[in-house]
Amino acid sequence: MTETPNPNIVDTDTLTGEMHPVRRCVLSIGSNLGERLSNLQGAVNTLADTPEVWVTSVSPVYETAPVGAPEGSGDFLNVVVLADTTLSARTLLERALAIEDAYGRERNGEHGSPRTLDVDLIVVGDRRSAEEDLVLPHPRAHERAFVLAPWYDVEPDAELPDQGSVAVLLEKAGDQEVRLRDDLSLQLQ
Repeated sequence: MTETPNPNIVDTDTLTGEMHPVRRCVLSIGSNLGERLSNLQGAVNTLADTPEVWVTSVSPVYETAPVGAPEGSGDFLNVVVLADTTLSARTLLERALAIEDAYGRERNGEHGSPRTLDVDLIVVGDRRSAEEDLVLPHPRAHERAFVLAPWYDVEPDAELPDQGSVAVLLEKAGDQEVRLRDDLSLQLQ
């Protein structure tokens, strides 16, 4: 006798057909090489042009010293993007990596090396993942002011799953220097 799958249990990342749940996602985007602001704007535009991704908010621009980078690395410009998507977390990650590649991101294996573009998935709905290349929620977001400060600006009541309130986490990361760049801004298409 074969077992019939339970129709009430749905794995939303493997659905086929017409059912695709909409998930809120948070992405952190940074650049410390080349035309940093143009790189960020290009990443936001490319995300907004992605089918099944609807960018809803873009944070103010922050400037931060690189974390764990080689001596002499330039400062980063950072933003956080909020979006709704019906893409799976895996597909969204693949899109983020393709955007990095399109902007000349070089992966030399050196942790913290300078980069034209860094697009990190922070949260994709309530999805949890512990795969080698896809960890959700992002494992270090709770301790990074360059993620928390811009996220707080666009969603002050946000919660980072398994870690708590973004506002409280930002207070705990208060010794990290993040500078709001009022003179710089990105446009949402």
